[in-house]
Amino acid sequence: MDDDGRYRDGRSDFIRGAKDIAKVAKKQVGKKVGRGMDKMTDEYTRRSYKRFEEEDDDDDAYGGGVPSNDGGYYRNDSRANDDEGHSDSTEGHDEDDEIYEGEYQGIPRAESGKAGGGMDGMAAAQAQQFRDLTAYEGERRKDQEELAQQYESILQECGHGKFQWTLYFVLGLALMADGVEIFVVGFVLPSAEKDMCLSEPNKGMLGLIVYLGMMVGAFVWGGLADRIGRRQTLLISLSINSVFAFFSSFVQGYVSFLFCRLASGVGIGGSIPIVFSYYSEFLAQEKRGEHLSWLCMFWMIGGIYASAMAWAIIPHYGWSFQMGSAYQFHSWRVFVLVCAFPSVAAISALTTMPESPRFYLENGKHDEAWMILKQVHDTNMRAKGYPERVFSVTTIKTVKQMEDLVDLGDGAAWHEKWRIKLTTLFHQVWNNFQTVFSPQYRRTTYMMMAVWFSMSFSYYGLTVWFPDMIKYLQKQEYASRTKVFVKEKVEHVTFNFTLENQVHRQGEYFNDKFMNLKMRSMVFEDSLFEECYFEDITSSNTFFKNCTFIATLFYNTDLFKYRLVNCRLINSTFLHNKEGCLLSDVSDENNAYMVYFVSFLGTLAVLPGNIVSALLMDKIGRLRMLAGSSVISCISCFFLSFGNSESAMIALLCLFGGISIASWNSLDVLTVELYPSDKRTTAFGFLNALCKLAAVLGISIFTSFVGITKAVPILFASGALAAGSYLALKLPETRGQVLQ
Repeated sequence: MDDDGRYRDGRSDFIRGAKDIAKVAKKQVGKKVGRGMDKMTDEYTRRSYKRFEEEDDDDDAYGGGVPSNDGGYYRNDSRANDDEGHSDSTEGHDEDDEIYEGEYQGIPRAESGKAGGGMDGMAAAQAQQFRDLTAYEGERRKDQEELAQQYESILQECGHGKFQWTLYFVLGLALMADGVEIFVVGFVLPSAEKDMCLSEPNKGMLGLIVYLGMMVGAFVWGGLADRIGRRQTLLISLSINSVFAFFSSFVQGYVSFLFCRLASGVGIGGSIPIVFSYYSEFLAQEKRGEHLSWLCMFWMIGGIYASAMAWAIIPHYGWSFQMGSAYQFHSWRVFVLVCAFPSVAAISALTTMPESPRFYLENGKHDEAWMILKQVHDTNMRAKGYPERVFSVTTIKTVKQMEDLVDLGDGAAWHEKWRIKLTTLFHQVWNNFQTVFSPQYRRTTYMMMAVWFSMSFSYYGLTVWFPDMIKYLQKQEYASRTKVFVKEKVEHVTFNFTLENQVHRQGEYFNDKFMNLKMRSMVFEDSLFEECYFEDITSSNTFFKNCTFIATLFYNTDLFKYRLVNCRLINSTFLHNKEGCLLSDVSDENNAYMVYFVSFLGTLAVLPGNIVSALLMDKIGRLRMLAGSSVISCISCFFLSFGNSESAMIALLCLFGGISIASWNSLDVLTVELYPSDKRTTAFGFLNALCKLAAVLGISIFTSFVGITKAVPILFASGALAAGSYLALKLPETRGQVLQ
């Protein structure tokens, strides 16, 4: 074989050897490292062959190579053989100091291969390098501890002032948008169900879909915020929420509306975990608990905003238009559109704020973090009247970073680069999530999961159960006022007024006219209608059961077939029936106002709890606040057995909401402080996703007992709160500690 063939075979043998190393590494140091080595070997193969082809081209250009005296191969005496010396570029270096081709890609030198150790020696060298990951993690933890102490000192120097208050209102808008999202579907459902002809299962799904979307969003955006930044992730999530909230105002079909509310929920799901983590990284230790609790007030403001807008907009049915029967835009759609305003405002304001400097320092971006901290310092000092004070910090500790081992080169296609980037990002997020369950954080995570689940199960279950119980009591009171008419005979009478809440049994109606009227909660049983005329009838909850219609004309009515139960029609005609599902008429205004008013009171009732928790959070500690509020909420659950009237249920709703809010505030603060900065939003997002899952379970279980028994919801809620308060005392107290 000639020298050229030996050169090619040698390079091919080396490449095959590198492939074998990757296989060994997969077994010894894990599949992830092995996959990284596979990619590096493939890249090395591509570049090696490219270089070999270039060398061939150079040989042809210069008339070929000249064999050396000892069988070496060099080009026109420009390259000396190994025995005679080195070129100028390597003069003064021994062979061990030469740069290995591909070393810049992170591929270690296979030094043992020179000594004849073979593939086992090369694999051992590779494995040894990646075993250093343990040492790297140790160095990273040490850096994080040093950074935490220094960062706290820097925040003390920056002070608390104008910058933090500006950020407070900006992030408050994002939290307000989350509060609005919870109420939107519940407020529009009574109108939307008639607009879209929703069945009971469809209504139930529409009520739960927002929680499912928020569950997915909390997990996804929380994980991403630890990798690409708090500000950027929050902007993306709020943009998705705004876009799909806007679309949901205009779409007509149930499926499309359901999808838009799901996507809107996914977007807003990132609000809570990111907002609290983001804001906490600008707060010094002595201010953190108090001001995070003040931030919680914006969730209450969001609920008040939604209730007030629903009260002002939805009952005004004149605020609507339609194009035939295909497109309808009623007042409830205006309400949905208005509810997107807080999210849009948050996006606009957030564009003026910087990224978290703590995030930059955790990712090795010293200069960017220093500039932001200087901005915080200078903004606060100018506002306090000390513009001459200079930011004294010159160097800030940064955390050791893992170098990227994958280099696609310049020749890779754009879609391949994006695929690799997204895949890498996914693995980074997933690995970060797995570390939340590492031995160091496992016990804390399991305890927090139990506390979050118990709190959410009882709180959301009861807060939805209360309004349903109020509606049930209203229906009972309404049914008690039903008028019953038996065996009445009516002839030649024109009915042109509202008929409401009546039951007519075994009646006979001859040549009567029902014209331009509304029927609400009307039931006709075993009755006879002969030569009657129904025109322009609008009905709700009206049925004809076992009735007989003889020579009767129905013109422009909504008395569809499903309202005629087991009825006989003899020579009767339906002309120009009203199409589609009609909105409730204006007389239902009082019931609508009552729903909004109850929600308004229930949301406003948390104000005292917010104030108390904010003032005492840093004085009595997070755990005492959490456990104490949970115990009092548990005791208040037993008063539910006395809620036998509408006013009593409203009072109990306000009492429970006002007490339990302190638990939520302390739980938010505790979650922020228990996890380090590089895992904070990941852990918070996961726990918030679990919270939404518990909310779905609580709502489904509690509402199934409405009108059946109060004992089961009371026992479930009190038991969950008691368990949560007990487990909360087992968590570590974080008051007075620096932010990890």
